[in-house]
Amino acid sequence: MTEVPKHLIIIGGGVIGLELGSVYGRLGSKVTVVEFMDRIIPGMDGALSKELQRVLKKNLSFEFLFKHKVTGTKASAKEVTVSALNSKDEKIEIKGDYCLVAVGRKPYTDNLGLEKIGVKLDNRGRIETDDHLKTSVDGIYAIGDVIKGAMLAHKAEEEGVFVAEQMAGQKPHINYNLIPGVVYTWPEVAAVGYTEEQLKEQGKKYKVGSFPFKASGRARASMDTDGFVKVLADETTDEILGVHMIGPRTADMIAEAVVAMEYRASAEDISRMSHAHPTFTESLKEACLDATGKRALHI
Repeated sequence: MTEVPKHLIIIGGGVIGLELGSVYGRLGSKVTVVEFMDRIIPGMDGALSKELQRVLKKNLSFEFLFKHKVTGTKASAKEVTVSALNSKDEKIEIKGDYCLVAVGRKPYTDNLGLEKIGVKLDNRGRIETDDHLKTSVDGIYAIGDVIKGAMLAHKAEEEGVFVAEQMAGQKPHINYNLIPGVVYTWPEVAAVGYTEEQLKEQGKKYKVGSFPFKASGRARASMDTDGFVKVLADETTDEILGVHMIGPRTADMIAEAVVAMEYRASAEDISRMSHAHPTFTESLKEACLDATGKRALHI
């Protein structure tokens, strides 16, 4: 794009589309998100999806078209038209200045010559590896976006260290459930561990603790009061199973949750730790207090 569009159409309500859409929204563009599913960031906890949608509509006037199947696009020198079927299978057209296609990514394994050395790919073009990240060819390993799993830089970094440590004769381990995910909108979205939907699917009994940023002194001082911290803990053992945040600096805050979960901390463990005041991270402590007997101090 050589100029800020008056109207940007985004096909796909995932992480990349929302991040770039929020950039142009802040520059003054009208943003319309066309999504096949019934919510944005569908891989994350439903509460985060609902809150991010609310905030983007309130702060940046985003428009969301859910359960819409894009059937085609047509561009001219001045306009782009997106054709779609809505939830009633009716044909509609959305017109804008630019269209951003953000329906996901695929591994970039073309033209690497893998077939010449016998490295096997799966049906999605990803390099097949075992639990030690070894490929089908002895002495060749693969990491990052070309193998299964989340396409995240920090996931690839952990895998690179994992392979190097194996080569050095060590016995490393990666817990993929504790690789955090972040959406760099504002407010930021961050999560680690199981979502509430996943725990329900597993039939796992759990407790929920939540704390809104509008009750945080630091958030009120900086006028960043949208969002919340949500903690999911085992109903019996109180072990933290998932942490889901939307709010200011949550991309940084999620690291505390990862540390806690790596050491299998309970919600009460975090609730008994001193957190500096005023800080955003107090909200995690408050959510843990809420998860252990509804004992949050500031709500």
